[in-house]
Amino acid sequence: MNPIEGHLPTRSPLHDILAPTGIAVIGASSDPTKRGYKAMVGLIKDGYRGAIFPVNPKADMILGVKAWPSVTAIPGNPELALICTPAASVPELIAECGRRGIKGAVILASGFAEIGGEGAVLEQAMMDKAHAHGVRIIGPNTSGIFNLHHRINLLALDNVRPGDVGIISQSGNMLLSLALEAQHNGQVGFSTYVGPGNQSDIGFNDYLRYLGEDEHTRVATLYVEGFRDGRKFLDVAREVTAMKPVVVYKSGSTEQGQKAASSHTGALAGSYAMTVDLLKQAGVSVVQYSDEILPVAEGLGLLQKAGGKRVAVISDGGGQATIASDRLAEAGLTLAELSEATRARLREILFPQASTVNPVDVAGSTDANPSLLATCMEIVAADDNVDSVFLVGMFGGYSIRFAESLLGDEMRGAEAMVDLAKATTKPLVIYSLYTPVKPPALRRLHEAGLPIYSSIEHAVRLLAALGERGHYLSASRGHRLPPPVPRDPGSEAAITAALAAGRDLLEPEAKALLRAHGVPVLEERLVTAPPQLAEVAAQFGQVPLAMKVVSKDILHKSDAGGVRLNLVGEAALREAQESILASCRVYDPSAEIEGVLVAPMAPKGVEVIVGVSRDPIFGPVLMFGLGGIFVEVLEDVAFRAIPLSPFDARAMVDQIKARKILDGVRGEPAVDRDALVALLLSVSSIVSAYPEIAELDLNPVIANADGYTLVDARIILDASTQESPA
Repeated sequence: MNPIEGHLPTRSPLHDILAPTGIAVIGASSDPTKRGYKAMVGLIKDGYRGAIFPVNPKADMILGVKAWPSVTAIPGNPELALICTPAASVPELIAECGRRGIKGAVILASGFAEIGGEGAVLEQAMMDKAHAHGVRIIGPNTSGIFNLHHRINLLALDNVRPGDVGIISQSGNMLLSLALEAQHNGQVGFSTYVGPGNQSDIGFNDYLRYLGEDEHTRVATLYVEGFRDGRKFLDVAREVTAMKPVVVYKSGSTEQGQKAASSHTGALAGSYAMTVDLLKQAGVSVVQYSDEILPVAEGLGLLQKAGGKRVAVISDGGGQATIASDRLAEAGLTLAELSEATRARLREILFPQASTVNPVDVAGSTDANPSLLATCMEIVAADDNVDSVFLVGMFGGYSIRFAESLLGDEMRGAEAMVDLAKATTKPLVIYSLYTPVKPPALRRLHEAGLPIYSSIEHAVRLLAALGERGHYLSASRGHRLPPPVPRDPGSEAAITAALAAGRDLLEPEAKALLRAHGVPVLEERLVTAPPQLAEVAAQFGQVPLAMKVVSKDILHKSDAGGVRLNLVGEAALREAQESILASCRVYDPSAEIEGVLVAPMAPKGVEVIVGVSRDPIFGPVLMFGLGGIFVEVLEDVAFRAIPLSPFDARAMVDQIKARKILDGVRGEPAVDRDALVALLLSVSSIVSAYPEIAELDLNPVIANADGYTLVDARIILDASTQESPA
């Protein structure tokens, strides 16, 4: 088993709130239909060792515990209050809690900002009282909390056992689903649960920091509908994932908060795919389906990570070995290439008809000797080419399928697997079709801390998460963010002038900014009057040229007929200029046209796009993918939060589905990936230096074996960054 690594630099203030020595239950009740009753039952039944202070002006005793008429009448200083009263009563109760020295309040009531209007006003009043009196707020509109290692169960859930899976879920029903699944599993237990509700005060980043520090939590698990501050969450996630796994299931997308965008990048940003990429950039294990949450969380909590993505499969059935191989390939994992020494050792103990090429098929060798599977696992685990071992088949069911007399040998095999798990750092993951029956050998493995699955898909998703985490930890350690770039005075002046004129940067200005910061840009000429065309023709000679309109009002030049290609000589240039200007005047008669931009035709290559948008949740985000006019249709793009590390930039290039095109197809040479990585890092640094840049589009960039050619550049400015006059 792998130890938890690392530490967080600061201590979360939530420890006192989520592990309090005293709890006030405001709205405590003897009515079984009330939440104030359930909370009392949960605390008493689970044996909470701290002080309980029921608050109810109409009762002297509640469930055998002395009740108090008001918060101010409570003796002592409980750290936490559970408020079970209607929404309208909450602001004043928060003030009373603050005067009593209570540090945090869990607010169950709904009817706040989630309903808008008066609810939003009420929530603001609540927060004003909270800030004035130093009270931290969980919720409102929350399902509550539990901290099972401290015997705090404010939800009064039955049959949840203490364990090492911490859960933050915006859905109370999702928690119930996970609790029932854990109960059926029999081995999964929980540390802390919080329903963040409206996150009016404490957000996902705060809860994640707490789980990162909590000694009882080995894996943090989050069900997220929406982040309030995605940038802060990513910052905390990077710290936490360095020492323990974080699993996130993200429902929906961030498009609700996305402003209307005028660039390709802006149109694609704000998506679910973007959120997933940014979470993975921070080392988070993202699951796509809700039924993967607990299996992946359990396995990561037990095993933590794998050294890489090379998996050895051992199977007692060819069909399931094939299925496992398919799923592994789809998950981005590889079948480890077993060494000849490993294969020789396998041949010594298996039947001649067995296959010792990964996946290893024992071909009946274990029918009368199931413990031999443990020996096979030990042999392949010793191979340096193997990062994880995946046992697939019917282990645990041999005594059921063939003969009861095999039970003893299966149990010996289980003990051998337990010993191997203790001796190796390589994860051992087991799928058995007999898992639902829970035979003795599988129960022994599960109790010893080996993840056992009834689904090949769930097992493979865990193997993928282990491999991704191991790769992330290994690769990200050696990479540092590039140093910030100084702002260029000429670019600053161009931005200031554009903002003063109420426009974005024109294409020549955008390219000048990029050139000032070391991005290669082709020599080009801005033509504002026909006589200049003779100079341009003389300058470029017989080199084929491209010409396009320059106008703050025409963003999509091709749609306006504002582009002409392969022009040679003055006559061709004059005809093209006249045609472009005429087409653009028809397209938009009111458009202000600065002139036309003339540059050499780009060399042949692969069209890619590099873009930036400022997401309202996550801040500046960089996008890379196949470019051209179909980028929004294909959506084969990768996202990363700015600033990027070299590891981030290279991972973006390697991520897109069309990456094989970059490697060269039909005899074409591979593109210069190092040049693309350098471009991504340059754009990241530029956007970090210029907060005035709201969106940036480099589309297309023509990539080839010699580097790249930047064909078009668009920079959209954020007018809100302009200082208001005094």
